[in-house]
Amino acid sequence: MFEKMDILTKAVGLAKHAAARQSVIAQNVANADTPGYRAKDLASFADTFHMDDGGAMRTTRARHMIGGTTAAHSDTEPRTVYRAGAMSPNGNSVALETEMMAAAEAKSDHHLALTVYKTSLGIMRSALGRR
Repeated sequence: MFEKMDILTKAVGLAKHAAARQSVIAQNVANADTPGYRAKDLASFADTFHMDDGGAMRTTRARHMIGGTTAAHSDTEPRTVYRAGAMSPNGNSVALETEMMAAAEAKSDHHLALTVYKTSLGIMRSALGRR
């Protein structure tokens, strides 16, 4: 039972993804009036987090591996995508309503990750006979 803690790894990954997404959303809101700014978002958690990636090595920094090669997957920097939407006359594509909905989704994902983590730790404590 305690050899593989995949559920905890996924919960931590979801929490990190939600925090990174909240940061991108905050940048979008801060640039809501910037001419030519395109709204960004992160690829979904399901697309960016893979437990079974064939044993490929992961990097946390671009020059982490010998020779300065980058890996296709990075846990600390999920893939940023541009959000589709209507452009304003000044070329800005940020819609504050969309950003608020995305912020609520990120908050919900973070709350889910913390709930899964807390519940898993409770189950482990119960299995060990501790409360």
